Amino acid sequence: MNESPVTAPVCYRHPSKETYVRCSRCDRPICPDCMNEASVGHQCPECVAQGRRTQRPARTAFGGSAAGRAGTATKTLIGVNVLVMVMSILSGGANAVAGGGMGGLLGSSTPLTQWGAVLGSAVYGPAGDVSLHGIAGNGEWYRLFTAMFLHYGVLHLLMNMYALWILGRDLERVLGPLRFVGLYVLAGLGGNVAAYALAAPNQATAGASTAVFGLMAAIFVLLRRLNLSVAPILPVIVINVIFTFAVASISVEGHLGGLFTGFVAGGILAYAPRDKRNLVQGVGLAAVFVILMAIAVYRTLMLT
Repeated sequence: MNESPVTAPVCYRHPSKETYVRCSRCDRPICPDCMNEASVGHQCPECVAQGRRTQRPARTAFGGSAAGRAGTATKTLIGVNVLVMVMSILSGGANAVAGGGMGGLLGSSTPLTQWGAVLGSAVYGPAGDVSLHGIAGNGEWYRLFTAMFLHYGVLHLLMNMYALWILGRDLERVLGPLRFVGLYVLAGLGGNVAAYALAAPNQATAGASTAVFGLMAAIFVLLRRLNLSVAPILPVIVINVIFTFAVASISVEGHLGGLFTGFVAGGILAYAPRDKRNLVQGVGLAAVFVILMAIAVYRTLMLT
């Protein structure tokens, strides 16, 4: 009786290659080209891909994505501010670069800042062609958001972007891109709402400093939550608050509003319970947004 020849197993992906090595996960034969080192033995490409899909993504101490280590959101926000500055210069010429407040160090108003700065109610336009503008004056609610990306001059932009670069990368690293951008926008909105609610209706306000002050406050809260020293950020906050009151052309309401909103938003992000972190953070930040908009609506009703 003739015995049938014993054939060697072949790789399931490369039938022309014989192999005696099997995937430690699915037990299929795999050749050297298909082997992936595992904690025990080797795994095939499909099992490696499946394992990656089932792994939980790395998270920061406050629930954010580890992608924030690249600082992409910070760079994007800076890019947006710079792009808007270029558009402002194109719309206003040399006045957008220098010639305004602080002894001529800050730029003057341009058509773009007139369009997007926080403004309650004012009349703009050349003689014979004037029109009413503002949130209360003409329902221009977008100003509460656009103002945080507009600046009066290049120096104004550079000061805010330097602060955003220093503060933003650290915050994005620990919060993740999504939470960091949410904090930035909410702090900027908080400062703009405060300027709208407390400043004179015809006083225009613009700049990323509302958001930057919020970032400073958030860093203070996060350092406290991590039981780390607040010595690096506390003098920065104090100096900037003093500077806010010392310079007449700076919006006190906007800076303090951004600082307070950043403090509240930072507290929500930092102290949300771990088991319900996403829910508490999302609902908490949404509640802050609703409160800010309610304040803006109330101010509008008072002006109309």
